[in-house]
Amino acid sequence: MTTFSLDPGPDQIAVRDWLHGFAADVIRPAAAEWDEREETPWPIIQEAAKLGIYSLDFYAQQFFDPSGVGIPIAMEELFWGDAGIGLAITGTTLAAVAVLANGTDEQIGTWAPQMFGTPEDVKVAAFCSSEPDAGSDVSALRTRAVYDEAKDEWVLNGTKTWATNGGIAHVHVVVATVDPELGSRGQASFVVPPGTKGLSQGQKFKKHGIRASHTAEVVLDGVRVPGHCLLGGKEKLDARLARAREGAKGGGRNAAMATFEASRPAVGAQAIGIARAAYEVALDYARTRVQFGKPIIENQGVAFQLADMKTRIDAARLLVWRASWMAVNNQPFTSAEGSMSKLYAGETAKFVTAQAMQILGGNGYTREYPVERMHRDSAIYTVFEGTSEIQRLVIARAISGAPIR
Repeated sequence: MTTFSLDPGPDQIAVRDWLHGFAADVIRPAAAEWDEREETPWPIIQEAAKLGIYSLDFYAQQFFDPSGVGIPIAMEELFWGDAGIGLAITGTTLAAVAVLANGTDEQIGTWAPQMFGTPEDVKVAAFCSSEPDAGSDVSALRTRAVYDEAKDEWVLNGTKTWATNGGIAHVHVVVATVDPELGSRGQASFVVPPGTKGLSQGQKFKKHGIRASHTAEVVLDGVRVPGHCLLGGKEKLDARLARAREGAKGGGRNAAMATFEASRPAVGAQAIGIARAAYEVALDYARTRVQFGKPIIENQGVAFQLADMKTRIDAARLLVWRASWMAVNNQPFTSAEGSMSKLYAGETAKFVTAQAMQILGGNGYTREYPVERMHRDSAIYTVFEGTSEIQRLVIARAISGAPIR
């Protein structure tokens, strides 16, 4: 086990500087255009792939970095560039994490590389969990998976929503209910290979923020996938369901929650990137904007705002780094430290971007300056991958030991 350190080390610093250059030179200049177009920025994803940023190898290196902060550093820098494009580049990793969290070694080796494609032919992947009537309440999922023993196939039916890359993905990972009577404990994750009949894109959402990232419904109509597409395998699933039916403790983690637990600190790091970007714009503006004969940063009202913004960003980063380090070193989240990091970082992004708009005044409300886009982008970070209210519920249950509802 490595010692927790606030010094990321030379390797991590080199990666940070490399990603920062890509974010500054490639992502930022294109941010406003792709936000307006509300389309997947394929040319930028391909550029990232050519440089090795959009690849399984890169994310695996960061994920298994013994310092624990490889993924948070990468996420913060890319989202400092732009959140919409950042999510277009990193959205595939959520599906990859789902396979890593629930799949066998053979399944990981088979499907994870296909999610990214090659620099010449880039692909994306989608993780499909939420449904029109089941967001925070994962136990209410209606998408069904029924096993056809004669053909060793699973048949999937249902509709997923809010799926990043949904419908345009090469590989979809779908959470479905196998035994409805068991609620969330009766669910499993399935890989839907490319070209599978019955999977189609439903409504594509026009969003308030992160508009360069594709978000859509995924419709599953009699989708048949081979038995080996059940993540973890049928033997493991049957054993887990049997324990759940007997009411035994340790019936296994919920398939969706296992993915979200692993990804929450990374999502927090994304929010920090947005907040830091907005803070830097506001700080530069306050230093150069002159009113009543002096830069506005010399006014306490503005300077104190910036002090609060910087303090909250640094505090959020510390929570994210701690949770990431704990995860890499197999330290249990006894106080829901992963949820803490995502909660505080998401709230910080909304706070900091709103303060940045205030400091810029009327300019902050226009698209001539990037803070209005950053503010729009930040809004989702108190909603997706567990709302702030759900994070507080998870934390409250962890620290109280009580079944708080």
